[in-house]
Amino acid sequence: MVAADKTNDDKKARTDFDRFLLLLGRLNYSWTNTESLLIHLIAGLSKTDKKTSVVIFLTLNTTRARTDLVERLSKLERVSQEEREAVLAITQRIKMLSGLRNRYNHCIYSFDSKSGDISTIRMRVADRKNQIKVGEMTALDASTIDGIDQSLDDLKALNSDVWVLIQKYGYPA
Repeated sequence: MVAADKTNDDKKARTDFDRFLLLLGRLNYSWTNTESLLIHLIAGLSKTDKKTSVVIFLTLNTTRARTDLVERLSKLERVSQEEREAVLAITQRIKMLSGLRNRYNHCIYSFDSKSGDISTIRMRVADRKNQIKVGEMTALDASTIDGIDQSLDDLKALNSDVWVLIQKYGYPA
């Protein structure tokens, strides 16, 4: 009976991890799609065409660099206060949503052979006053799945809001 329970637990852990991986794939797809909308913001704010904006976007190889550029372009004197505030609200949401994606894309996964539990280990060094911390572990559980589901909903809403902004200000689409 104990062996059957262990087998069932192993299957459940695999099923949960498979679901997590599918959600992570959807998160990456949705993220890439939404981040690529920055191309239109760069084109509109820099008063250039979409092709040139693609070159700029691809030259900047991090989300942070791309959002920094969009924020800085929105702060130029020629951009109205209303447009600036709308763009900055979008970039703040992008930054906020990038955290979860970064957490699961820049980690390693740990599988406990006894319990079947799965955890992430962050691949980040946290500098403290007198020490460093590495390898923060987080369990992959129902709240992880819920967080990714919520992030997917948030990305969908963000994507729609970016398209509204693109149309409102006549950015190249």
